[in-house]
Amino acid sequence: MTRFPDNFLWGVATSAYQIEGAVDADGRGESIWDRFSHEAGRTEGGGTGDVACDHYHRWRDDLDFLVELGVNAYRFSIAWPRLFPTGRAPLERRGLEHYDRLIDGLLERGITPLVTLYHWDLPQALEDRGGWRSRETVERFAEYAATCFAAYGDRVHWWVTQNEPWIVGLLGHLLGIHAPGERDLGATARVFHHVLLAHGRAVQELRGGGSGGRAGVAFALAPHYPASGAEADHEASVASDGFVNRWFLDPVLKGSYPDDMRQRYEERLGRLDFIREGDLEVIGTGGDFVGVNYYARRVMRAAPGRDPFPWEVVPPVNAAATTDAETEITPDALIDLLVRLRHDYGDLPILITENGAVFGDRPGDDGRVHDVRRIRYLHDHLAAVHRAIDQGVRVGGYFHWSLLDNFEWALGYAQRFGLVHVDYATQARTLKDSGLYYGRIARANALVPPESAT
Repeated sequence: MTRFPDNFLWGVATSAYQIEGAVDADGRGESIWDRFSHEAGRTEGGGTGDVACDHYHRWRDDLDFLVELGVNAYRFSIAWPRLFPTGRAPLERRGLEHYDRLIDGLLERGITPLVTLYHWDLPQALEDRGGWRSRETVERFAEYAATCFAAYGDRVHWWVTQNEPWIVGLLGHLLGIHAPGERDLGATARVFHHVLLAHGRAVQELRGGGSGGRAGVAFALAPHYPASGAEADHEASVASDGFVNRWFLDPVLKGSYPDDMRQRYEERLGRLDFIREGDLEVIGTGGDFVGVNYYARRVMRAAPGRDPFPWEVVPPVNAAATTDAETEITPDALIDLLVRLRHDYGDLPILITENGAVFGDRPGDDGRVHDVRRIRYLHDHLAAVHRAIDQGVRVGGYFHWSLLDNFEWALGYAQRFGLVHVDYATQARTLKDSGLYYGRIARANALVPPESAT
């Protein structure tokens, strides 16, 4: 049996807007996703997070699923608009107390909380003042983070400051697919910087506040490969790696932006005057672990003249396996990614803060969800994690995305990532076979064969 290190964190992950619902409850303010999802055509099927999985009211039952799964950790996010409805003082104590109860409920069940401070639900009032394009939002985030550390730091010892800064900028400000729906390269570069700066300010607040704890960014990372042996494709792969990976990893972990990517931005945008003296020292305050959100590799080819950058992703052709979202399943690329992180950034602890896949299996006539493809996906990716550990990578935990089928942003409710099936009409939950399998792994702290899933 392939065992994992002692004290390995076996967890599942969620985010507030994707599962909580109750958007008007207990003084919660409007978020950018409340506004965005209610605009016609923004989400598939017109879905919103108004109800989602109704987790705000059903959280006790959902925590019981964690016990049934046998996991020892849970990653969830705090909704900034529940604590600060306008993004700044005054504090809404009912929101603060909700997460107090949630954290206590986890600890009563023997489950370690890993709390994400920002998982994309920016208070709309701050967006109206410039959002992440404005440095004011950086300071408001630092105040919000300090409030969370003071309120929960006696019980929470793992913090994710920012979830996927690349996606925040790429989908929200360059492609317009996510809230707030902007399409502007200059704004995107500014947002990238301010989100990273907010991470650094939050870490400063954590280390200055006396509660202790460890903090890191959950990076959206993708290993890169050239589509061919051509030099142009190799250069495209390196350049895209700068855009996706190094632009975020380097400032947090090395205290500087990569020269090649900075030059690309300056060629398009001119002087990056939003990067001020001292900013990189703040961002380079660093982190206590590297959070890895991994879903797929990127195979790159040159695309001269393509805007805004001359490269493109090659879609999978004749892939051995894909998800229901047609994402190529490549667990071996996760090994490459983890080994590369250790090689380039040193022996920092790594947490797999997200990894999962879209499979649309539903309850059958027997009432069970026989999602055998997700079982295979879990097995193969956890085997990859273990192989990376064998190669000296210090992976300390794995958080599967997601606990529940949920609202998947612009894709509405069309995609199912959960270990627990949710009937959105009735809110009935059904633990999938993949959840039972993952529970066996978590309890054994070892990889067990897929054939023993149930």
